[in-house]
Amino acid sequence: MIEPIKILGVPVHPMTMRQAVDGLEQRMLAGEQTFVVTANAEIIMMCQEDAEYNRIIGQEAELVLPDGAGAVWAGRHLGYNVPERVAGFDLYNKLLALSAKKGYRAYFFGGSPGIAEAAKAKSEELYPGVQIVGCHNGYFTDADVPAIIDAINKSGAEMLFVALGAPKQEKWILEHRNELKPRILMGIGGSFDVLAGKMERAPKWMQDASLEWAFRLYKQPSRFMRMMALPKFALKVIFSSSK
Repeated sequence: MIEPIKILGVPVHPMTMRQAVDGLEQRMLAGEQTFVVTANAEIIMMCQEDAEYNRIIGQEAELVLPDGAGAVWAGRHLGYNVPERVAGFDLYNKLLALSAKKGYRAYFFGGSPGIAEAAKAKSEELYPGVQIVGCHNGYFTDADVPAIIDAINKSGAEMLFVALGAPKQEKWILEHRNELKPRILMGIGGSFDVLAGKMERAPKWMQDASLEWAFRLYKQPSRFMRMMALPKFALKVIFSSSK
């Protein structure tokens, strides 16, 4: 595993998408469980304000990847070699393609009722042969959790994708990881919604131009206050580099 860099105290592994996929497959085949976090500027800022979340990302996750132009910019601004952005949605799709190619099994947990199933159907259309062995929505009580974990484990899934939103998904994974049998445990936010077509992703030219945040704000004006984390993040990074 590549040594992590530190962005505002948060460890981030400066890997390419190819390195991330290959590394996860190798660890999975070796029987090692990997807790994956794709850390954008919002997540790194959450770590500044939530000590528990900071500990989870900094000490419990084995792989923290630079998701978002802000994380890539910050790493480079601080003098590190950050080769590229490894977006959570893209990594999720690369792992689904790997499932289709090699038969690895995946389980979809989270999202609104019916969304995981819709994402499963779209996955099967995009990646013929993909092995999605179970789905469960993100509406549950504490009393439901043992049955959910039992269903995940009995499915034989090697990869578990959890779409509960940050920080809830990472906190849930950490709380239950010792009970979970899948080898890849990854929080993916709204990726089921995007794959299912419920939420539109920015055009590729906007992704390439580091403007995906603007597209998301245009589509979801209610995210305005959350987006305020971005200029705060940039200022904190600039200030930290000047010390």
